[in-house]
Parts: sequence; structure tokens; C-alpha cells
Amino acid sequence: MTSLYWHTCGEGNIDLVLLHGWGLNAEVWQSIVPRLSPHFRLHLVDLPGYGRSQQPGALSLPEMAQRLLPHLPPRALLLGWSLGGLVATELALRVPQQVAGLISVASSPCFTACETWPGIKPETLDTFRAQLNSDFQRTVERFLALQTLGTERARQDARRLKEVVLAQPVPPVEVLDGGLAILRDVDLRDRLPTVKLPFLRLYGALDGLVPRRIAAWLDEALPASPSVVIEKAAHAPFISHPEVFCQHILDFSQEFCG
Repeated sequence: MTSLYWHTCGEGNIDLVLLHGWGLNAEVWQSIVPRLSPHFRLHLVDLPGYGRSQQPGALSLPEMAQRLLPHLPPRALLLGWSLGGLVATELALRVPQQVAGLISVASSPCFTACETWPGIKPETLDTFRAQLNSDFQRTVERFLALQTLGTERARQDARRLKEVVLAQPVPPVEVLDGGLAILRDVDLRDRLPTVKLPFLRLYGALDGLVPRRIAAWLDEALPASPSVVIEKAAHAPFISHPEVFCQHILDFSQEFCG
């Protein structure tokens, strides 16, 4: 088993574990670390196979959660962005006694669109998977560009995401392919209502990967879970709107987990 990159910093007394999205690593959070570190003990994690947590082969969602479990602080607040939101949710479902609260960011219990559910077209994910082997760098760049599409600073934000990818070891193709398979195949909709923890859901109004309609649909299924749609934000609201984003995290932690 390879080692897991897990860096702890910050001055607060609430443990906040930050789980990044597909293709990226923990450096994606650096723009909000200064805002959050006075209030939280931050745990910056490279998911298994990504960044400094190099490992051969892909993991399933349960296997990825299992790899994180031994490192999880007691009564931690879990924040997961996109793919990381699925990992955080899987942990909350598996060990609710170890989790103080759950925050999903631009995430969905089911990323794949179907007749009754908005999301990413299955053929889009299949195309990305097919292109990974033939043109690895361009495929990753295209997926990152989709995450900022429509925002006022789309080019700058996409460039920032690309810099994060290049700043650390690039994930193996099989790890990236496995991550896309999780986004295509995993469906936690039936299990999600069993989450009884404090649960905040943050969305970007312009997100093309996790449409804002998902927020309204889950509001009905999860009446105790507040949702926030950040206007003029896309799939990475913590990059495009860091101050607004961090304020929602602080408000939620003080109300439910303080």
C-alpha cells in the first residue's frame, strides 16, 4: 500500500477535511486556506492515486473511502468537491459516528444524466475516457475548462486549475480513467436520505457538470439539508468566489458543528 498525502495546518478547534475533485490535488484549496485556517484545523488530502498519493491502478469509491478512513480525525467536518463530494458522502454513510458534518461542493449523488435526472451526458464521460490514452494532456485540459465555463474569470480560473494539476505528479491514466468511471457509474441517491448528519450543499449557478436543478430536487429529498446556489459561479465556486464560499462554510460550522 502506498502512502497517503495528508497535510494538517490551521489554528481552529474544528477539524475540516478537504477532498478535491477529479484530476486535481490538495493544492486546489490554497486560495482559501488563509481564510479558513484561523477558524479550522485543516486537513489537505491528495486522494489515492492523485498528486502526492501515487498508487498503481484505480480504486472504486468504497476502496477510496477505506483508504482515507484510518487517517480521519474523530468528529471531523468533511468537505468534498465534485468527485471528492462522493468520497465524503461515502465516508459519512459508512462511519457517521466519526463525522460531525458533511459539506458537498458542486457535487451530486449521481453525476450521470438520465431521463429523470440532470447531469453529465454518459457519452461525454465515455468520450473523455476514450481520449485519455490518445491525448492525455488535452483531455484533462478540456475537462478542467468545462468546470469554469460561463464565469466572468473563466480563462483565469481554468488556468489556475491547470497549474494545480502540473504542480504535483500527474495521476496515472488508469487512475483518471477509474475516477471517470466513478462519476459515470456511482449512484448514491437512494442512500443519501439516510445521512442524518448536518449536511450543507453548495452549488454554482452556472455549473454545466452539476446543474443547479439538482439543488431543488435534493431540497425535497433532504428537507433538513440546507442548499446554497452561488450566483455567477460554475463548478469551482471556491476559486471564483472565495470570500462568499468561505463565509458559507463558517456560518454552517458555527451553527451546526461549533
